[in-house]
Amino acid sequence: MIKVSKYFLLSMAIIVTLCACTNNPLKKDDSSSVDNDVSIILDWFPNANHTGLYAGIKHNTFTNEGLNLSIHAPSDPTTVLALVADQQYDFGIFYQPDLLLARSEGVPAVAVAGIVNRPLNAMMSLKDSGIKRPSDLAGKKIGYPGIDWNRSMLATMLESDGLSLVDVELIDVGWSLAPTLLSGEVDAIIGAYWTHESIVMENEGYDIEIIKPDEWGVPPYYELVIVTSEQFFKEEKDKVKKFVRGLSNGYQYAISDPDGSLQALFAMSPPSVDRVIEEKGLVLLVPIWSETDEFGKIQSKKWNEFTDWMKRRKLLPETFDGNSAFQE
Repeated sequence: MIKVSKYFLLSMAIIVTLCACTNNPLKKDDSSSVDNDVSIILDWFPNANHTGLYAGIKHNTFTNEGLNLSIHAPSDPTTVLALVADQQYDFGIFYQPDLLLARSEGVPAVAVAGIVNRPLNAMMSLKDSGIKRPSDLAGKKIGYPGIDWNRSMLATMLESDGLSLVDVELIDVGWSLAPTLLSGEVDAIIGAYWTHESIVMENEGYDIEIIKPDEWGVPPYYELVIVTSEQFFKEEKDKVKKFVRGLSNGYQYAISDPDGSLQALFAMSPPSVDRVIEEKGLVLLVPIWSETDEFGKIQSKKWNEFTDWMKRRKLLPETFDGNSAFQE
């Protein structure tokens, strides 16, 4: 049987996206677009990660650049990169590891800014389990979402503390990460965000232990990046620069006035957005956003150190050029 990569399928899907998306309610309305209109599709439903976008709209950081920004939530998060690559949206929010994998298989999209410059994906366990470091996982069941690079991340964490994958039982639980942990089906999970799922579980009365991959051998990477299509970047470089400036200034407002900025997100988002979870998530995110003097700038050294890790783990071909996946 021939195994077909999801990123190969993604690159093929881009060819027919126009046909496939004609009935998509999130598609841009070309008839009403003007030169100053720009659109962005989120990686998921609106949440604390996106606060700077909404703060930017509130404080006119995009209109000050001459741009009218519209924000769209995806009906299917797995289609975000295909929609951006096919220019159904000007920009999107995506993940460095997945972008690298897609680029290695020909998907014509690039990162132009980073908005979360360290991993949010983490190992989690219940505090009363006694699991506090990777070596405590010996003989334990670990749930993960069936993603190869998450498996490699776990392997690196284990190896950094004297174990390997043969010392644990890895179970594909899909996206039922928190439920399987809380039910006792697994002893730990990897693939959930310590700025979201951990809060959800703590709000339900559970004490959660968090083990971060970048503290156990995995190079820091950009959890969330702004992506655009290669063609849009080539044809609209000035607009890209204006958008990134507006983005950076919007996140500066989110840093300096997190409460007011989050209220902007709530005001422009569906009522289903959980205010308690996002308020707690923002408290964890602001220190990350404050780590850099130039918000949004992708650091080549950091980007390529993670790319090299993916090559060592055989996730990317040795010949892949990590620099091809981002633009400054």
